[in-house]
Amino acid sequence: MLAAAMAWLALPSVSVAPNRIVPGTPLHAHEIVGWAGALAGCLPWLAMVVLAWRPTPTRYRVALGLAVLLLAALPAWLAVAAGLRIDPATPQARLGIGAAVWLLLFLLGLVLIELRGRLALPRLAVWLLLAPVALAWWLASSHGLESLALVQEYRGRSDQFTAAVIQHLRLVAGAVGASLVLGAGLAMAMRRHAGLERLGFAVLNFLQTIPSLALFGLLLAPLAWLAANVAWLNALGVRGIGWAPAFLALLGYSLLPMVRNTFVALEGVSPQVLESARGMGMSRTQVFLQVRLPLALPVVIEGVRITTVQAIGLTAVAALIGAGGLGTFIFQGLGQAAMDLVLLGALPILAMALVADGLLGALARRLDPRQSPSVEQGATS
Repeated sequence: MLAAAMAWLALPSVSVAPNRIVPGTPLHAHEIVGWAGALAGCLPWLAMVVLAWRPTPTRYRVALGLAVLLLAALPAWLAVAAGLRIDPATPQARLGIGAAVWLLLFLLGLVLIELRGRLALPRLAVWLLLAPVALAWWLASSHGLESLALVQEYRGRSDQFTAAVIQHLRLVAGAVGASLVLGAGLAMAMRRHAGLERLGFAVLNFLQTIPSLALFGLLLAPLAWLAANVAWLNALGVRGIGWAPAFLALLGYSLLPMVRNTFVALEGVSPQVLESARGMGMSRTQVFLQVRLPLALPVVIEGVRITTVQAIGLTAVAALIGAGGLGTFIFQGLGQAAMDLVLLGALPILAMALVADGLLGALARRLDPRQSPSVEQGATS
């Protein structure tokens, strides 16, 4: 929080540009509301320092509430800066988010993670706390932040943005779903044949070493040949560029974590548990479906989580070969030196990765019998 107070005073919090082409002029907090207002803005950060000086559970809860309020206050600050520095007579003027605000968002995120651990809060409680923050940002973007450069980029491409999000999710879901099916089959086959295990992991490790752009290039020629010579593939839209090479590349990168986690999960079930199940008269199918698979499922879900987060990021690169998705905005923004357009593609990818990580991580813990309420109660008794 001391770093946050220093960032608030020393770094520009916003930038103002007359249009999209001209670079913005950075403005510090004291240049917008004066030194008295800027120093008053330091008080919440210093209050957090006081709360952390001699921590108690009560102070932790107060600090958590203050952190949530600060996150919700940042869009209000941007709206104030827009009202004071954007001339209504210049509709092309744009307000950019400065380094101070980005750093404050990062530091407050670290604070929330730390306080969640100190207070042993469930993930659901954190999501509920973030709901008013999301509402504050949404309200500010609709009323008061019309001049924000990121909002203007979205409004100019709202239809393209929706289509890009859908295409991004389609590629991720297709690759993760296919890798789950193939990965489970490969893992079970590897368990039966030691030679296949060594060969399979060697091939999958080799695939991971190939850079994504190089893999896209390697797939271009064979897919173009297949499209030209196989009518039904051509009818499906398989080309040297587009969704097909992106899907195959994502599938190749997704197989290693999926196969490894599934293999380790199935092999890690205690032999004593399996022997007890067989002693109860269960068949091999019953042992697998009712004992081995439920015990291995949390680790398998962890593999799905890792694969999903990885695929969400890698799908952005697939925009370079015409696969669409949110990476389109990232590369368009880089080509036009428009960082707000880059953020229009990058921020939703970050949000997708965080949501997928949180939901699948919570599901894995939910399915873990070691963390179920009955097990905890039994251990306590």
